[in-house]
Amino acid sequence: MTCTPLGSSTAYLCSTKKPFRAFLIAFLISTSLGSGIAQAQQMRGAAPKPEVGVVELEPESVAITAKLSGRIAASLDAEVRPEVGGIIKERLFKEGTEVTAGDVLYRIEDDLYKAAHDSAQAALQKAEAALPSAQTKVERYEELITQNAVAKQELDDAKAALAQAKADIASAKASVQTARINLDNTVIKAPISGRIEASTLNVGALVTASQSAPLTIIRQLDPINVDVTQSSTNLLKLRKAVREGRIKLSGDNVQVRLLLETGEEYSETGKLEFSEAHVDPTTGTYTLRAEFPNPDRLLLPGMYVQAIVEEGIAQNSFLVPQRAVSRNARGEPTALFLDQDGKVEERVLRVEGDIGNNWLVNEGISEGDRVIVEGSLFVRAGQEATGTLVTIDEATGEVESRGEAVSNTSETSD
Repeated sequence: MTCTPLGSSTAYLCSTKKPFRAFLIAFLISTSLGSGIAQAQQMRGAAPKPEVGVVELEPESVAITAKLSGRIAASLDAEVRPEVGGIIKERLFKEGTEVTAGDVLYRIEDDLYKAAHDSAQAALQKAEAALPSAQTKVERYEELITQNAVAKQELDDAKAALAQAKADIASAKASVQTARINLDNTVIKAPISGRIEASTLNVGALVTASQSAPLTIIRQLDPINVDVTQSSTNLLKLRKAVREGRIKLSGDNVQVRLLLETGEEYSETGKLEFSEAHVDPTTGTYTLRAEFPNPDRLLLPGMYVQAIVEEGIAQNSFLVPQRAVSRNARGEPTALFLDQDGKVEERVLRVEGDIGNNWLVNEGISEGDRVIVEGSLFVRAGQEATGTLVTIDEATGEVESRGEAVSNTSETSD
């Protein structure tokens, strides 16, 4: 046993060596742990609130658009065919260039048609030459009949001969006109203005009247049409929204924009011309046609494009940045908000569609609500946080700049 004096007194503390050492070690450990826990609690109490970036939402009138796929089509197509047969004598246009209505495109050998025209002219002259004699005979017989010098039958025959002479003249004139038309049709002219395609036949080729294969095709490219398809389901949804007052139609003058195959937007704005009055039973879609100016001939028939059609206006709606919206376990779109007390709140949203890098929401949000767009991964519902106003770049959907910190009701009351 070992005894240790207590200070300067005569009292002693006696103990075995090993139990005393264990007691001393346990005492030091418990003291150290208690100090560490107290220090951790002190540090935890002094930790700052997490910072989040928020956007204050304001109601606005939002243009509802539909992005539809389609193809470019010429506003006018004309297939050039010969109306008379013969050998092509000349081709008077340059392939792939612009032509004007009335420009001469081809000439066909016209010798036979000239001869036919001359023959018809001669027949007309012959018929016209017989008319005066027949007319004079009728007039003479009409005088003689009053004197009973000729029989009434002879007068009737003279009148019939006069009518026949007049009919011969009319028939000859029609033959002359037909010959004139055929002769004129040996010169093939452009029926419309536009860009002319390649010629399918060259000089020396034989053509026939109203042949099935066209000589060439002319397409009018300015203005130009865009044919797009819309599903009947989307049409019904739009009309339901209109009935419920959530969307107001744009009216008759509906604007349309184009996205080209390269992803860039076409510089000119078009307008919706018409929509078909029936739905294709095989695809469940109907066709809309828009017309666009095409002064530079950038748009060509057959190109694939996407048309952005303004369907209507959603009044008193909110645009929530897409970066702020996620989905819960049930697949519902949700977002975190910072309330007036500085606490994080999770809400389920009713999303109507996408507008650029935003979601269109018309339920679950009030004016002035602050949606968290930055730092949402570091906070949870019910937790307090410090908010900073941020600006979102509409083109990219990313945070563009940061502003001042938002004030909370609890901070104001303090």
